[in-house]
Amino acid sequence: MSYLDNIRTFVRVYELGSMSAAGRDLRISPAVTSSRISQLEEHLGVRLFQRTTRSLTPTEQGQSFYRGASDILEAVVNAEAQIVNMTENLKGSLYVAAPLGVGRRLIAPLVPEFLKEYPEINMRLRLTDRKVDLTTEGLDLAFFLGQPEDSNLRIRKIADVERVLCASPSYIERYGMPESGDDLVSGGHECLSLRFPGATEFQWRLATPDGPKRFRVSGRYESDDGDVLTDWALDGHGIAMKPVFEIAQHLKDGALVQVATKTPPEPIQMACLFTHRRRQDPKTRLFMEFMIDKIGTTIRATDQIR
Repeated sequence: MSYLDNIRTFVRVYELGSMSAAGRDLRISPAVTSSRISQLEEHLGVRLFQRTTRSLTPTEQGQSFYRGASDILEAVVNAEAQIVNMTENLKGSLYVAAPLGVGRRLIAPLVPEFLKEYPEINMRLRLTDRKVDLTTEGLDLAFFLGQPEDSNLRIRKIADVERVLCASPSYIERYGMPESGDDLVSGGHECLSLRFPGATEFQWRLATPDGPKRFRVSGRYESDDGDVLTDWALDGHGIAMKPVFEIAQHLKDGALVQVATKTPPEPIQMACLFTHRRRQDPKTRLFMEFMIDKIGTTIRATDQIR
């Protein structure tokens, strides 16, 4: 086993805090993971981790070695990037995350086109509406809507995405057409919530004549899957806030109509999130540039449907 493989394994164990998690991330068995760490410790003549049956804690030597090991891996990635740029022989796996709606409607349909151009690249696409952690989940790149909380990561903006409040004609027939955010609150409208564990309240930030304002809306329906909210809205169960690109066809054919148009939602940023080290990987860089170009075109086209 190469010394570099041992270093890669150590870095992932350090970052994930677990032998088993690092093994899953690297697609090796726990026994191989443990063996690589032991080989590295034997080579260095120090203990890199304090191990118990329930915990794994880096030693002072382990903390110091991690800083140097990270620099080594980054240097290797940079060197490989230079060679790949010269040969255009891109290969390996790309680990990409995206929200469900973004992934299903924008990313996934474009992946075959990208892989056709780079046949030695493997795509590992993970779709989820929950917040992801690039480091602990071993991701090269994550697409997202909104503002990221981690300021240590790099951001590449794609576009400002228009959003609408929408409901089915059957819902409007039963409960009336709300014209503003105040109508949503005072009229007792059923608002469909995209929420995750730990959320304590739900608010919609809407544009009013006096500037942006938060409205504390309510409803019996909530989910952590944006497509579930779309289905509920189509079935007449409530009002959803959706990016236009996700429901463009439903707006076009009249299955959903815009509501509360006097106080529309503010646009939301769509962007790519990545670490500095991942940005140096040519396949990550090329995939990001490919998607930014294609997605921007799609979003601009669908925004015209409103």
